[in-house]
Amino acid sequence: MKLLIIIGNSSVGKMTVGQELMKITDLRLFHNHLMIEPVLEVFGRFDNNIIKKLREIVFQEFAKSDLYGMIFTYMQAFDEDVYWAERNYIDSICEIFKQVNADIYIAEIVASQEVRLRRNNTENRLLHKASKRDIEASNQRLINDDIKHRLESFDGEITFDNYIKIDNTELPPETVAKIIKDKFSF
Repeated sequence: MKLLIIIGNSSVGKMTVGQELMKITDLRLFHNHLMIEPVLEVFGRFDNNIIKKLREIVFQEFAKSDLYGMIFTYMQAFDEDVYWAERNYIDSICEIFKQVNADIYIAEIVASQEVRLRRNNTENRLLHKASKRDIEASNQRLINDDIKHRLESFDGEITFDNYIKIDNTELPPETVAKIIKDKFSF
């Protein structure tokens, strides 16, 4: 069993890279919005507690399966006031998979805000993330998140053994997926 967590800022390409990794590995994709969108639809608002409970069920059941592994995408904040809560959450996900002796991998993807704003309205993103379809509001959330939070790690800040950081500003998702696949021998 393998768990690959792809972290990165909004609209950096986490889901798209995950989709490309699914094409070239036996990993399955569980992108963050698979839980966010139904909660928004049912409850009419973002509720992190419900989203986390739903994710936990998926993680627990997947870890018990005979599948090769999972890709999970997540926008992690590195702000001083929330860093440990975020790190503890990532650790809790990893712990579920460690109980079945899974190998854990972290891939961080980064890109400039200008590029991410262009990617924010791509057809694939809007198809899978209904909450992003109001482009003006989505762009403003992206900009506000960049102002309010640090969503990219400092060098050496992520201490997982199996970690890679990729600047995909100029790279297509297929190339990023291949870099990740080769780095971790998936």
